Amino acid sequence: MDRTRRRRTGALTGATFAALSLALALTGLSTGTADAGTRAVPEHAVTGYWQNFDNGARVQKLSDVQDEYDIIAVSFADATGTPGEVTFNLDSAGLGGYTVDQFKADIKAKQAAGKSVIISVGGEKGAVAVNDAASANAFAESVHKLMREYGFDGVDIDLENGLDSTYMTQALKSLAGKTGPGLVLTMAPQTIDMQSPSTEYFKTALAVKDILTVVNMQYYNSGSMLGCDGKVHSQGTVDFLTGLACIQLENGLAPSQVGIGVPASPKAAGGGYVAPDVVNDALDCLAKGTGCGSFKPSKTYPGIRGAMAWSTNWDAAAGSAWSKSVGAHVHGLP
Repeated sequence: MDRTRRRRTGALTGATFAALSLALALTGLSTGTADAGTRAVPEHAVTGYWQNFDNGARVQKLSDVQDEYDIIAVSFADATGTPGEVTFNLDSAGLGGYTVDQFKADIKAKQAAGKSVIISVGGEKGAVAVNDAASANAFAESVHKLMREYGFDGVDIDLENGLDSTYMTQALKSLAGKTGPGLVLTMAPQTIDMQSPSTEYFKTALAVKDILTVVNMQYYNSGSMLGCDGKVHSQGTVDFLTGLACIQLENGLAPSQVGIGVPASPKAAGGGYVAPDVVNDALDCLAKGTGCGSFKPSKTYPGIRGAMAWSTNWDAAAGSAWSKSVGAHVHGLP
């Protein structure tokens, strides 16, 4: 995900928990990462990236993020001078004077409404490297620190310049050990990163499968790619979405760990935009065997997690047409 260009890139009932979380938010107390164990991600979920910068899309405060988004990935954490370590710097000036206190309060309010708010690491220009034991430890420690400081529910791995599966796995397992159950862990690899289980990204996803929430691969800015049927599919089509999702579904990831990541509007990406109804058709094809193009999977995956958009800001700039259509469709899946 690109910061500058147009996107290259229980015990408690739901009502009781929401009331408790809101009360804590109003008193200024942080529920921290403990909430995540109670506030589970929906069976079918919509993920959206929220931009902590102004690149021409609609500037939003976190409170402005459309209600259809179940997982909100705050983009992005920043690298520090220590390998593997990350921090977060709210762009208060670029976001119209948005303060850290307001941001933290908005996180709590979103969580009180049943949403998960996570910190995304990477983006097209992200320079976070986890290549040895020391940097893996620094990554886990620093992400956990951000989770405690801001109340984030987890982390999104959007490293578009490569990763080392051995040490990223070590880092994520260490983080999970610090947070306990309920960590929300998402990934947003590029298409080339998920063409085979032998790639570093795919190996990482499989290695952390026991703590992985969803992989929302970026089905765009990639050109044509191979599907699980061995045929080349062009981006921007139903077959591209279903054929590439099938690779993940048939090579170790659970349907609940697979989501379709797309641009929220034509301006949000350099290529690969598909209309919301195409995303809905692809989800129906995978979940129910209807709405398919020329490629039809040999079986259905009714547990498919859902879809992801880059970004909530680009979605808002286009009248929230994407979230209104795809959000309702995802939440209506069987």
